[in-house]
Amino acid sequence: MDARADMLRRIRSRREGFSLEQPFYIDPDYFKLDLELIWYRDWLFIGHDCELPRIGSYMTVQIGDYPVVIVRDQKGDIRAFHNSCRHRGSRVCTAHKGTAAKLVCPYHQWTYELDGRLLFARQVCDDFDASQFGLKPVACESVGGYIFICLADQPADFTPMRAMIEPYLAPHRLTEAKVAFESTIIEKGNWKLVWENNRECYHCAGNHPELCKTFPEAPTITGVNGAESDPEMVAHWEKCEASGLPSKFRIDPAGQYRATRAPLLRDAVSYTMTGRQAVKRNLSDSVSTERIGSLLLYHYPTTWNHVLGDHAVTFRVLPISATETAVTTKWLVHKDAVEGVDYDLAELTHVWTETNDQDRRIVEENAFGIKSPAYEPGPYSEVHEGGVIQFVEWYCNFIEPRLATGDQPALRSVA
Repeated sequence: MDARADMLRRIRSRREGFSLEQPFYIDPDYFKLDLELIWYRDWLFIGHDCELPRIGSYMTVQIGDYPVVIVRDQKGDIRAFHNSCRHRGSRVCTAHKGTAAKLVCPYHQWTYELDGRLLFARQVCDDFDASQFGLKPVACESVGGYIFICLADQPADFTPMRAMIEPYLAPHRLTEAKVAFESTIIEKGNWKLVWENNRECYHCAGNHPELCKTFPEAPTITGVNGAESDPEMVAHWEKCEASGLPSKFRIDPAGQYRATRAPLLRDAVSYTMTGRQAVKRNLSDSVSTERIGSLLLYHYPTTWNHVLGDHAVTFRVLPISATETAVTTKWLVHKDAVEGVDYDLAELTHVWTETNDQDRRIVEENAFGIKSPAYEPGPYSEVHEGGVIQFVEWYCNFIEPRLATGDQPALRSVA
C-alpha cells in the first residue's frame, strides 16, 4: 500500500479524541504528503510588513523544496517570488534579509526589477525575449502588519481571513512597529507535535514557571470551547470592546484560524517576571496596557501570536523534515522605542525565550517516545486538551478530501 492510501486509511479509521498513529509523526512519506497537500497549498505566515521598511528591502524563506523571496517593490507594495533564477535556477537572493536596488543572480548576473521583470541578461542571443523570463510570482497578501504567501497556482480566497483578523490587529498598528529581537530554534519533532504542544496548557504548571506568572492555564483560554460561559472571559471582552478593541472569540467555519482577547493573571499587563510593562512606549498611542490582556491569534499551519499593549510576540512554524521543525519568534515594539531607554531587551524576551526552550525539550521528549515500537495513540484530556483535539480534527478534515481525490501538488517545478 502506498503512503497516500495508507494515510487515508488511518485517517478514516482513527479514534476520535486520541493522538494520531506513529507514521503521522515520523514517516518521511507522510511528511511529503503534508508538504504537498497542506504547505504547498495553503496561506502561510512569513513575517511582518515592518521587516521591509523601504523600497528594495527583502527577506527569504524556505518552504519545503521552495525557496521564496519577499520584497518591497518600487511602488512600496510587498511582492513574493520563487527565489529561483529563470536562467539556470540558482537562488537569486541568498541572504536571510537585505536591501537591494535590483535583484541580481550571483551566478551569471541576470538582473530583475523589484516587481520581478527581467531587466538584463548578459550576452544572450539577439532574439531573446526578456519579457518571458521574469521571476515567477507567488501569491502574497498583507493584513494588519502580517505577510502571508501561498504557493498554489490558485490560492484559496484570502478575503474571509482578512475580514476576521484585521479588526483585531488594526488598533495595535503593527505595520508601524519594528522587530526588537528575533530567534529561531530547531525542535527535533514533527510540526504537528509542535502545534499539539502549543494548543494546551495542561503541561504549563509543571514546565513553564516563567510563563505561569502572567498567563492563565484555564482551558477556556487555551481551548476552543467554553469561553462564552466563562464569566471572567466575558467580562474581559465587554471591557475591551467598550474601549474599541474587538475581543470576543471568533473562529472560521473550518477551524483554521481564530482570534480572541484573553486576560492575564491578577494585575499583570505584560509577559514579564513582575507582570509589569516591558516597554515604556506602547505599540499604539490609542491602545493602553490597562488590563487589555493579550490578543491571541492562531492560523494553521504556521502561526500563533500574543499581541499586548506594549509589545507583540509572534511565532512562525516551518517544517524541515518529518522529525525537525523551525520555530521563529519575533518581539515587536513601537518603531521609535529605544533599547536601553524604553525597554531592556533581556527583560522583554526572558519569558518567551525560556518558554520556547522548555517547549523544545517537551516536543523532543514527546518525539523520542513516539519512535518507540510500543507507542500507540492515547486519549486527550477533554477538559484541558480541547485545543489539541480541535487541531487534530482540522488537520484530518483538511487533508482527507485531498488524499481521497488524489490531488497532486499545485506546483511541481519553478525552473
